[in-house]
Amino acid sequence: MKYFGLQSQIRKNNVNSVLLLIMFPLVFYALTWLFFFFMSMVSGNEQVSLFSINHSFLGTVPWITAGVAIWFVIAWFSHTAIINSATNSRPLERKQNKRVYNLVENLCISSGMKMPKVNIIEDDSLNAFASGVNPSTYTVSLSRGIINKLEDDELEAVIAHELTHIRNRDVRLLIISIVFVGIFGFIAEMLFRSLRFGRSGRGRKEGAGILIALVLALIGYLLAMLFRFALSRKREYLADAGSAELTRRPLSLASALRKISEDPVIEAVKRKDVAQMFIENPGLKEKESTFSFSGLFATHPPIKKRIALLEQY
Repeated sequence: MKYFGLQSQIRKNNVNSVLLLIMFPLVFYALTWLFFFFMSMVSGNEQVSLFSINHSFLGTVPWITAGVAIWFVIAWFSHTAIINSATNSRPLERKQNKRVYNLVENLCISSGMKMPKVNIIEDDSLNAFASGVNPSTYTVSLSRGIINKLEDDELEAVIAHELTHIRNRDVRLLIISIVFVGIFGFIAEMLFRSLRFGRSGRGRKEGAGILIALVLALIGYLLAMLFRFALSRKREYLADAGSAELTRRPLSLASALRKISEDPVIEAVKRKDVAQMFIENPGLKEKESTFSFSGLFATHPPIKKRIALLEQY
């Protein structure tokens, strides 16, 4: 795999990300339709009526859409507090580290961006992430280790990577993907509890309905997780390309990624949905695998592959 020009790489990743994002609601509504289809089959009717299935499905669409919208609103306005709490990040004042602020400001000026907030994570490991869904919440968070252990050109490349996430509205896309995964997970958990603890007084048809809904919810959860991970991996490649374009020094980011790969673990980060926002997964370090199936569940593309792409540019 080679870069066929950074703009081509950016366009390709943007198209793939949009397609993945469209798949979330399609899967949600498709599984809802399948629920009514299977319920019609177990109802005892000899002939399955597509008209009645479609009628039942269309009747639930407004309720489903309203529920998803409420879930989105809650996640949209609470994500900053959740992320800061999950990472123990706090504001970094200019007087505390002028070097970091100068690097961020210079990159913002050269790219025509508004200066984001700068946060610090008090951890000696090397990692960073971008967050925010609008100019008032855009933030670049850097660990203490990545600030102290990277050279200026390497740190600048990392900051450019995170600014690219902001410029491309990556966090907004990731929050949407996380919300859909959370919806499927919540539904599956509620159905499982209902099936496990609410058996008394339940008819055969009701029990079958809950079991069908649980199986479909688990399928939706698995598919949503795969879409979310694929979206996360695509955005990392895009941010790498954006950093190389912004700094004109792809080898600086490659060098930074090598150092980051040696110690990316941030002990404060426990949430897997927040972990995918970092430049490298901050969880327990795992061996990189070339096995394609295992790669489907990775939040980040293999760092060796990212480095190889940068070195080919």
